[in-house]
Amino acid sequence: MRKKLMIFQKFQKGSGTSPYIWAIVSILPFYFIFQSSSKIEIVIGLLLTSIFFLTLRFAFMSKKWPVYLWACILIAISITMAVLFQFIYFAFYIAYYNGHIQNRIAFFTIYIIHLICTTFSINYNVFILQDALFFKQLPIIMIILISIILLPFNIYNRKKQEELQEQLEDANKRIAELVKHEERQRIARDLHDTLGQKLSLIGLKSDLARKLIVKAPEQAKSEIKDVQQTARTALNEVRKIVSQMRGIRLKEEIIRVKQLLKAAQIEFIQDPGEGLVNVSLYYENILSMCVKEAVTNVVKHSKATSCRISIEQTWNEICIKVQDNGVGLSKEEDLGKGSGLLGIKERLEFVNGSLEIFTEEGTTVIMRVPTVVKETEKEEEAH
Repeated sequence: MRKKLMIFQKFQKGSGTSPYIWAIVSILPFYFIFQSSSKIEIVIGLLLTSIFFLTLRFAFMSKKWPVYLWACILIAISITMAVLFQFIYFAFYIAYYNGHIQNRIAFFTIYIIHLICTTFSINYNVFILQDALFFKQLPIIMIILISIILLPFNIYNRKKQEELQEQLEDANKRIAELVKHEERQRIARDLHDTLGQKLSLIGLKSDLARKLIVKAPEQAKSEIKDVQQTARTALNEVRKIVSQMRGIRLKEEIIRVKQLLKAAQIEFIQDPGEGLVNVSLYYENILSMCVKEAVTNVVKHSKATSCRISIEQTWNEICIKVQDNGVGLSKEEDLGKGSGLLGIKERLEFVNGSLEIFTEEGTTVIMRVPTVVKETEKEEEAH
């Protein structure tokens, strides 16, 4: 029950006033039908209305060549209703349906046929029948005519944009998966190259030492020493791999960011700078993660076409700016909504840094950290 309520609320939120407009338009044909004095015409009108809505249902479910068949039936009923009952509003339904046709040739073919037929119906009522009921609704008919000219293109372009947005999201997901897969392969190669050979050597020497421990104790001691030395070497190499996995230089992150923006079709602009000098790996790793999160936020949420990154280091602080020309965001609303800004803020505060956000003509994220940080000194002492 709760799930159904959530779906209904989502439908209402996305639809706005559209359901009410469609409900009113759906009632209108009965008003025009019952204006007729002939019972046969009333029966024909009710039958055509029923067939129209049933055909419209099948039209939305169909693909390929049946689209033309259902569209022709809908247009024929629309013309008949316009001639017999001066009811032109079925053209609005057809225009709405036409906009949902994603095949370009079918879209333009049905659009042109429908526009010609509707224009003919209007001119026939104005110049030949000259019915008083039709002239009373002429201003609304002109609005309908403008709608059937513009509405199909509006819906068609919106559908195409949604489709492109889905393709972009799928591409971003594939890129993320490829990056993860490549990282796993790199870790596997490093572990195999560093540990595989040394562990095999340790196993062989341990077996040899076990066999020699009674026959040649001195030689067994020598083999055990080799095992110890090999184990220490392997341990150091593992620590080195883990250190490389945990930390990344800002220059390397900028290269990855550039690739990410290129994949998202966002122009990358980097202001010229000297780069960071005398900054520890730990310190640069924090800045790299912040830059990565800020740029990921640009790709996911900004709808930007360009992203500018500038890095400036002075004697007392490092300032990094990530600026886009997108839709902008609200600092109060987005800090806690999974946009990554809260994570950036917490990382910067850990090294006594600060985060500023400006939303004029896009979004500008400014990250400041002091040049000398106690945590850096501790890290260097620990190593």
